[in-house]
Amino acid sequence: MSDKNVHKAGFTPSGISQGSLASSMMSREARESGGGVRSGGPTSTLQGMGARGTTHSSGFTSSGISSGSLASSKMSQEAKSHGGGIPRGGTTSTVQSISTGGKGGRR
Repeated sequence: MSDKNVHKAGFTPSGISQGSLASSMMSREARESGGGVRSGGPTSTLQGMGARGTTHSSGFTSSGISSGSLASSKMSQEAKSHGGGIPRGGTTSTVQSISTGGKGGRR
């Protein structure tokens, strides 16, 4: 289900779908960063997972983030860099939201 939701949002093996949530995210993220999409950010992470179909196997599941997974590691790193919390609109919260059928965290 997770990979299906990521593809439905517009992150596909052939790239980001025009007019999709993914294209809106990419545009917003590029504007906020001065023109580019940063490696490791929500858009690049989701596109990599959409292209490979690895959302669920990375630990982003419909029942939450799997213990000991890549997702768990990313969440821990993000929490440490933000003083213990996971920021809304950050990579972890956005990927988890979209993988479960949500619209991602808004900043």
